[in-house]
Amino acid sequence: MDRDAAKQAAGEAAAQLVRDGMCLGLGTGSTTAHALDALGRRIRKDEISVRGVPTSFGSERRARACNIPLISLDDAPTLDLALDGADEVDQALRLIKGGGGAHAREKVVAHQAERFVVLADPTKQVDRLGTRAPLPVEVLPMAVTPVAHALEEAGATPELRSADAKDGPVVTDQGLWIVDAYFPDGITSPNELDQLLCSRPGVLDHGLFLEATDDLLVGYPDGSVDRRSAS
Repeated sequence: MDRDAAKQAAGEAAAQLVRDGMCLGLGTGSTTAHALDALGRRIRKDEISVRGVPTSFGSERRARACNIPLISLDDAPTLDLALDGADEVDQALRLIKGGGGAHAREKVVAHQAERFVVLADPTKQVDRLGTRAPLPVEVLPMAVTPVAHALEEAGATPELRSADAKDGPVVTDQGLWIVDAYFPDGITSPNELDQLLCSRPGVLDHGLFLEATDDLLVGYPDGSVDRRSAS
């Protein structure tokens, strides 16, 4: 399957949801990058005026390259629409995000948006969260070991994220580290795990997005898009 063509189809469909005057949340990742590219073309062709809040340094740079004006949540605490990708999405439209390490900012932006639209290619759809992608947990460096022990007690195999091109752990935009939690049989109780991690000292945030998604756009290589909305 041509995954890039599928991602482009989802990105093009997402860009068509944008209306003149909107304040937008601009997500992170390869699928959302296609949406930003398409939005940049709409700004030039249709002469619409929008402003965007980026969720990472990467999305900020992409938006600037596409001539999308940028603001912060100080300028617009409430957003009309947020567009973002996912590492996994299940039938209930629950997500795992954070493969790019931006899930903490992405969750803030999604929460502040009136409508949160997720873009994906078909490979991101799963029956149970955690079966293909690890769950990222962003932690204070001093808390890595106790958080890892808590994840082990919850049935996960924790692994401190490192980068091939860097001698040491991946550092997030917040200056923190990421522990990736691998669940051999997937995450059986997402809500319980969410509560466990949110109450754990040293954890800034994690990649479970359980009740955030309003709409899902799944793109396919032939250009078609499957659209689903939360019930």
